[in-house]
This record gives sequence, structure tokens and C-alpha cells, in this order.
Amino acid sequence: MSTYREKLPQLDGRMFITDGGLETTLYFDKGYDLQDFAAFPLIESEEGRRTLIEYYQPYIELARDHGFGCILESPTWRASKYWGNRLGYDTERLAAVNSQSIALLARLRGRYRESDFPIVISGCLGPRRDGYQVQEKMNIDQARKYHAVQIGQLNQTEADLVSAFTINYSEEAIGITLAAQDHHIPVVISFTLETDGRLPSGQPLGAAIEEIDNSTDLGPSYYMINCAHPSHFRDALLPDSQWKERIRAVRANASAKSHAELEEAEELDNGNPKEFGKQSVALTEVLPGLNIFGGCCGTDVRHLTALCTHLSHSTLIA
Repeated sequence: MSTYREKLPQLDGRMFITDGGLETTLYFDKGYDLQDFAAFPLIESEEGRRTLIEYYQPYIELARDHGFGCILESPTWRASKYWGNRLGYDTERLAAVNSQSIALLARLRGRYRESDFPIVISGCLGPRRDGYQVQEKMNIDQARKYHAVQIGQLNQTEADLVSAFTINYSEEAIGITLAAQDHHIPVVISFTLETDGRLPSGQPLGAAIEEIDNSTDLGPSYYMINCAHPSHFRDALLPDSQWKERIRAVRANASAKSHAELEEAEELDNGNPKEFGKQSVALTEVLPGLNIFGGCCGTDVRHLTALCTHLSHSTLIA
């Protein structure tokens, strides 16, 4: 049974942090050969589960030590039909790894049963195809049907919500939102953005948020930006528009390189952790509702530690 599904604590304005770049950490730092950049197969082995626990635990303790809440994203970004089938997983086996992934996080949360320290568990979803470019675009009904399978699997677990990462066109986001509404589970939509601050589809961020809200009766609990450097999208947030208030979370890349450059890179670009922290927290100047911070590609505990230092300092000043 979920803990916070009926009332997500991050909606009350308290500061929360999440983790960093799970897949890049596993691939570049831990030496795992992640086929299709999928982390979920680790849940099936004792070594893999131990690696995941060792990955998540420092972020939990970082949040606790700074007095922030924590959101744990499950390693299930690729655990849907298209990607699962490529890796030899059928529907039954995917259901098992989705369930086991949330169960692992629930057990980990159980180690930190402290007063006034909320740990929220999110079932992580990913796009049906590539997150950096629009391929074989689905219509709303197709996206709703496709993502309903994984959302339904996660709905049977202790997940408090589901979060869809690196979504790059609005029809898929609408389908995901409607599927989550069908299963009565809160949903977060996270867009990846190009260096011009637009979705890879070319749609402006504000237009995408307004389209989704209008099509789903304000369906998402909130919106997030991930897998883009703050310098890529800050200017797109400058207009004084109501849609900006719907963005509560940012999980930025460490590198300022474009998606195309990152795809060609043979080595990890982890940027400058201190600059990452400073630039991430500075986004509160243009996003009034921003209270959830984390990392994406190339980020690790160093980046989130720097972010928490800046965040604690800015909170004290405020």
C-alpha cells in the first residue's frame, strides 16, 4: 500500500531532492554494460540490487542531513513493452521487474522511518522510443494504450506516483496522463528540452504544458524538466506566464553539450558540480513553484551535494 498517493508532500512547497544520473553512473562509474541504457535488469540479481541500494542511499542521507524531503525514482525508465521486448522481456517478466523495483525502494524507505522526513517513491516511466528525438510519433490513444500497461503494473505496488521522463512531444504526454488518470495514480510529466528551450518536436515548453493541461483537466500533479542543462532553457522561462507555476521540478544535465553532442561523446562529461548546483538553484528566480531538485546525465552525489549547499544557503537568506 502506498504511503503518499492520496497526498503528495512535495505539493506543499517543502524542498525535496532526488537522485542524479542513474544510468550514466552505472555505465561510466560502475562499469555496467547497459544495453539500450536500461537499468531495470539489475533488479533481478543480488549484485544488481546491492548496487542500486548503494546508489540510492547517499541521496537519501543527503536529503535527511539538509532537512529536505526525498523522492526516489525507480530504475524502470526502460521497463515498458518496446524496450523490454528488445531485451527479451515479455509482459509477465516486465511486471515482475516493475514490482520488484518499487519493493526495493519501499524496503530502503523503511530504513529511514524518522519523523518529518518524507521519502516519496515514484515509478519511473520513459518514452516509447528515443528520448532525444521524435520517432514514430504516436497519437494520444496509442500513447494511452501503450503506457497503460506499465502504469497498471506500477499501480499495484507501493509507488506513490508515476513520473514520465524525457518526453519529447505532447501527444505522448497526454496519453500518459490519461492512462494514469484511468488508474487513479498521480502523474508527473517531465520534458527534455533542446538548446533553444523547446521540446525536440519543436513545440515551445509553455505551449506543451498548456495543451496537456487543457486536454486532461490539469491532469499532471506538476511538470518537470530533465536531461537538459540550465543554460539551455532558462531564457525560455523568462516570460511572465501562468504555465511556469506548473513546473515544480528540475533534473538537469551536468554537461552543457547538446543532445547530439552527448550521443557522440565517448567519455562522460560531468561538468562542474559547484556550477551545476548554483545554476540549478538559480532557476528559482524564474520558476516560482520550483521546490524539487535532482540531476540527470553526468550528475552524481557531488553535484547534488553542491546543489544542497546552495539550496540551504538560499533558503536561509529567504
